Amino acid sequence: MTDDRIRTTHIGSLPRPPELLDLLQRKQEGEDVDDEEWERATREATERVVERQREVGLDSINDGEQPRVSFNWYVANRLSGIDGTQETELWADLQDYPEYADETFKTDVIDLSMHPVVTGPIEYTGHAEAEAEIEEFLDALEAVDGDVEDTFMTSASPSIVTSTHVDEYYEDYEEYLFAAADAMQEEYELVAETGMTLQIDAPELLTVGQTAAYADRSLEEIKDATRLHVEALNRALENVPAEQVRLHTCWGSYEGPGHLDTDLVEMLPVIYEADISGLSVEQANPRHQHEYRAFAEEPLPDDWTLIPGVVDVKTNIIDHPETIADRIERVANAAPDDTDIVAAPDCGFGTQAGLGMVSPELAWAKLEALVEGAEIATERLY
Repeated sequence: MTDDRIRTTHIGSLPRPPELLDLLQRKQEGEDVDDEEWERATREATERVVERQREVGLDSINDGEQPRVSFNWYVANRLSGIDGTQETELWADLQDYPEYADETFKTDVIDLSMHPVVTGPIEYTGHAEAEAEIEEFLDALEAVDGDVEDTFMTSASPSIVTSTHVDEYYEDYEEYLFAAADAMQEEYELVAETGMTLQIDAPELLTVGQTAAYADRSLEEIKDATRLHVEALNRALENVPAEQVRLHTCWGSYEGPGHLDTDLVEMLPVIYEADISGLSVEQANPRHQHEYRAFAEEPLPDDWTLIPGVVDVKTNIIDHPETIADRIERVANAAPDDTDIVAAPDCGFGTQAGLGMVSPELAWAKLEALVEGAEIATERLY
């Protein structure tokens, strides 16, 4: 652990203002949006979200993914070879409860059943858009009153690209996966060049078993698929120092049944093969709160930081700071004594624009409770 306290962060996406959601919806529907209007709206939203993170007291902050329509589908605007959409099946756990899925997973901004389609070779073409987002964040940081301890930017993993973009071009999945890795490598290096921490969003490292293709497969087959995903990620990260990379994985940011989730202890050894130095994983999710024990059975590699999710992002109940402290403490006690712990929510609060399960002001209240809970845990652990 750090010498003096439990630090805090979050997992990327934060609530977007109504004006920005409206512009994102218009863009998704193919409408022309005035460039000046877009730039003003994203700049103001980024400045406000940076300022609020500082007000809350988070130690490691980002731009809240304000200009992005989602944590994964934003890449459709940064990669070549993507054209149109195609209806796809929901996660396997939702298919077991179709009435619930139909009533719950709706958004005015994007249709989660319609996935972008890859119809040609994938190459990274999003340099200008990525650079604009980075510059907007850096400008917002300059405007903030007070120092920021650490900053990060998120980027989609190769395998979340391939699992949420329908392939109609490549001959086999592995070819598709490594093409995505080669393309996303350019974004990873672009972020790394700024000196910020790069957060890789890779929920599919734990959600492979929830997909229709793997719902009936053996655990070993699921592990093999995850291992291939890690191999592709490592290729994409080959020029980025591991100490500059943290990885977020989860069982999905949606409020689903979760009854098909794989056990964390089974998947950790495969995830540990990633060339990273920080791991974020859910621990407030009611399906997985017992899995803090996994970090005793499968300890993190030396010098890695553990970023346990200790705030739920799927309900509007504000987690009590004492409960948050309990979650931090049990993870810290299960992990080796020298493990650095940084407290965070389970996932983002706005992973898909327009589908925030937590009301915006309650999301900020949850982050305030996170900071307070980390302070309580610090008093207990040090």
